[in-house]
Parts: sequence; structure tokens; C-alpha cells
Amino acid sequence: MLDAVLARLDAAAPEVVALQRDLVAIPALGPANDGDGETAKAAWLASHLRSLGLPEIRELNAPDSRVPSGLRPNLAARIPGQDASRTLWIIAHTDIVPAGDLGLWRTDPFTLQVDGDVLVGRGVEDNHQGLVSGLVLARAVLEAGAVPPVGLGLLLVADEETGSKYGLDWVVANHPELFSDRDLFLVPDHGQPDSAAVEVAEKSMLWLKVTVQGRQCHASTPQAGVNSLVAAADLILRLRGLYERFPERDELFAPPISTFEPTKKEANVPNVNTIPGRDVFYVDCRVLPSIPLDVVEAEIKARGAAVEAEHGVQISYEPVQREQAAPATPVDSDVVRLLLAAIREQYGVAPRPEGIGGGTVAAFLRRRGHHAAVWSTLVGNAHQPNEQSRISFTLGDAKVMARVLFSA
Repeated sequence: MLDAVLARLDAAAPEVVALQRDLVAIPALGPANDGDGETAKAAWLASHLRSLGLPEIRELNAPDSRVPSGLRPNLAARIPGQDASRTLWIIAHTDIVPAGDLGLWRTDPFTLQVDGDVLVGRGVEDNHQGLVSGLVLARAVLEAGAVPPVGLGLLLVADEETGSKYGLDWVVANHPELFSDRDLFLVPDHGQPDSAAVEVAEKSMLWLKVTVQGRQCHASTPQAGVNSLVAAADLILRLRGLYERFPERDELFAPPISTFEPTKKEANVPNVNTIPGRDVFYVDCRVLPSIPLDVVEAEIKARGAAVEAEHGVQISYEPVQREQAAPATPVDSDVVRLLLAAIREQYGVAPRPEGIGGGTVAAFLRRRGHHAAVWSTLVGNAHQPNEQSRISFTLGDAKVMARVLFSA
């Protein structure tokens, strides 16, 4: 059965191009990105899934009054397997990011360009590539008349680019019946060109806005004020000590340590001869999962208290983003074990489980006890002008998915 499916995938390059052409032409931007949502693209995908003859298709619509349809659609389609209690879910997102500066594009971002193996257009990599891999695999399974050992599920979700509140987060919270404890979850939305990186863990994320309040005055009479910039600079330097305070290492991650980096600085006074009374800066913390964010925040505030006492300022903290890491997917879990073997067989590389400093939608599954792996073979130019993907990557990844499906 697997050989028949792989043979059909070998001939699926024209299908990849046709799917990408239609998908690129339907921009799906969330309202936070000044768009109307994913309704039009989801309608096209639902029609395509029906045309393939998938026996099970569900529309899971998250209400959102900000878009004209009032809904953020999520689609779940499934091909039954021999074991009705298990499904391999391929989870891709339908929304994209805006094209950005059109002057940086060589062609219309919403008209697919084909140059040999290379496809160019907004969304072709993020996340059409993973989505199309799942679609061509589904067609190949159905046309081969194959009944895989477990079901093949396609979950096409909204809102990944702006937080997933109306996407996978909403689906797992409102439709837990969709999944079983024995299901396998593959999210094709992170990877490297060599196919080897399999994401199984994420660092915790803490972005803090730090406001230092002093007292403004003329720069010629500094004794009449309290220089907030000096106090902010002192705190920034003290925060460098967090690297020594939290020296733990985990070689699953690169870098294998927690990071604590001051980043953005807001403007204070507009002129040179005024001592600022208020300064605002931001800190980006990526913290190993073993370290509670509460402990990190307490340490930051303790260092801030020392600055307040020394400089006579008041310091406040506002979390811009705060996510305690979800439990990692065990490297010996079924989905990771099967995926590593399939990558090795298909691409001839030595795949490696790894952790990353960013966040993926897999966290929503992991928090509910599901083992999810995030993997694909990517050029690595998501969100950039002239976004590209490869037909060969799309089909190679579909073959990896097929090998996992028929080995489960």
C-alpha cells in the first residue's frame, strides 16, 4: 500500500503547483492584520476536500465579530484507517501574513510564480507547503484505495499568525472529542533545508515592558530632577546578571541556556538639554522549561528594587507576552520515533530532536497531554518578500508523512 501511495506522490508535482496557485490567490489575513479572516480560503479548501471524496469533513467555526462572516473557520477531515481509535493528524494553518512593502517583491505576491522547482508567492512556505503536503497525501491514499493502519486526519486551522485564539487553541478547548489519547500529531510549520530538525520542546517566553519614572528637569541643574535614563541603564546592566543567576543548561536547545536580552527602547525627551523623567525599555526572556517564570519575574523585580533605592525612581513592569512552556514531547514517543525513522529513510539524513526559543501551535496540544512533533523541510524565508518554497520539499515531506502513516 505504501509503495502505491509513494508512486502517486512521485507524479504529483502538477497538483502541487495547481494547489499553490489557487491558495496564493486567496489571501487569508486575520483582522489584526487588517484582513477579513480565512472564510474564503476555508470555503475553497472545504470544496476541494469534498472533491477528493474524503468521507469525514467537519467545519469547526470559532465566532469572531471582527470579521464580515462572524466566524473563523477551522476544517477537520479524516480518512479512516484499520484502527479506528487512532489518527495521524497533519495540522497546518490557513492564514498568512501581509505582503509588506510591495516594492521589495519582484512579482505580485498573490500571483504564483513558478521557476523550475521554486514557487514564489505570499504563503507558499508559511504554511501552504505543509498544507499542500497533507492534501496531496490524502489524494494519493484515496486514489490508491489504501487503508492505512491508522486514520489520516487533516486539521486546517485559522489564526496561527496572530495567536491561535480562534484556531488550534479554540479547537482543542471546544472540540476535545476530535482527538484520542493515542493519536499522533505532526505540525509541518518549522524546519531546516536539510530536513533534520524535529522540534519537540519550546522555551518559556517572557516579554516585559519596564517603565522607569524619575523627575524631569533642565540638564544644567541635574540636582533638581531624577534622571530616569541613568536608572534605566543601571537596571539594564543589572539584568545581564540573570545569565549568572540562571545558569542551567539543556543541550536539546540552541543556545542551550536561558536568554535575557534588553531590546526595544522608547523615545524619552526630544531635546538634548532636558533630563528625562520617564524611560521605557523592553526585555525579551527565553527561559528553559525547567525554570518557572514566576522565579524569573521575582528576580527581575528584586534587581529593580535595588535600582529604585539607589536612584530614587519608581519602576513598573507590564508583561507584553508571557507563556510558561508546555511539557516537551518525549523523544521516545510514537510520533517522534516514527517521524525520525521516516525522515532517515526518505531523505537519508540523521534527524535530531531539538528545542526552540520561539513558540508553535504544538504547545496547545502538549498542554492537553498530546504528543506533537513540529517538522518540515523549509527554505526558511517565511514572512519575507519573495517568499519561496520547493515542489521537491513539498512532495518529499508528503512521502515522510506517508511513511509515518503506514508504519504507525
